[in-house]
Amino acid sequence: MEQSFLIQGRLLQESDIADIRCLMAAHPDWSRWRISIKLAELWNWRTGVGLLKDMAARSLLLKLEQRGKLVLPPRRNEAPRRSPITTAELTDELPPANITDPLAALQPLCLETVTAGSTGYTVFSRYLARHHYLGFRGPVGERIAYIARDRQGRELACILFGAAAWKTKPRDKWIGWDAATRARRLPLLANNSRFLILPWVSVPHLASHLLGRIARRLAADWQARYGHPVHLIETFVERQRFKGTCYRAANWTCVGQTQGRTRQDRTHDISAPVKDIYLYPLAPRWRQELCHG
Repeated sequence: MEQSFLIQGRLLQESDIADIRCLMAAHPDWSRWRISIKLAELWNWRTGVGLLKDMAARSLLLKLEQRGKLVLPPRRNEAPRRSPITTAELTDELPPANITDPLAALQPLCLETVTAGSTGYTVFSRYLARHHYLGFRGPVGERIAYIARDRQGRELACILFGAAAWKTKPRDKWIGWDAATRARRLPLLANNSRFLILPWVSVPHLASHLLGRIARRLAADWQARYGHPVHLIETFVERQRFKGTCYRAANWTCVGQTQGRTRQDRTHDISAPVKDIYLYPLAPRWRQELCHG
């Protein structure tokens, strides 16, 4: 029986890998970039809105090489490293006046989605780089960024959702995922990787209110931009810094803690802060969608 491999969410047979080797042998002058584009075209590997998934194909090729299944051509150029925005790159404007009004006095609030290259996204990026404890390099892959403003147009908060963590045991157990199902259904889960209430804003219940507002629209926003919904959202709250109060107030569920390791830790010797894992379903049938869809 032919051996199969689940890589990058695709089930590959040995014959598929042989076809990739033949493609590279037929075009020895092609770069890794060109091979990944051609592979995605041959498989008609596209997003829900029809965009070619050449980056997914590139990741698949790299994983096949790591497993010793093929040898890719040498890199022609080193990929540029993304650097965090530094304070020196930010303007030295004085901070706005403190906003301490009751939440009701600020409504109706506006939640604006901002996209890379727009003026709003520049403001969003700079706020995170200056004021979020993790800084901001800019996300990779699918993501939706929001700026929250009050009725006067004053900025209140920045919220970012992006790709979910590849695996975390408490989350996967709570959902009911095995490794194969997780690989197929992970794009239907999004991660709240940044949530910043601006330092001059002190409004009771604002954070949980924004989480509730976003939970009611995120699936539709994701569907409109990427051609597929998300059914569950996650976040990781560093226990030594935060209590997760706003997530609990917004009815998110804490399902456990991380093990204090980073994504790059392969030898169990890289320590990282322990984080609480919070999850929030966006649809009544979220578990069926994630486990049996």
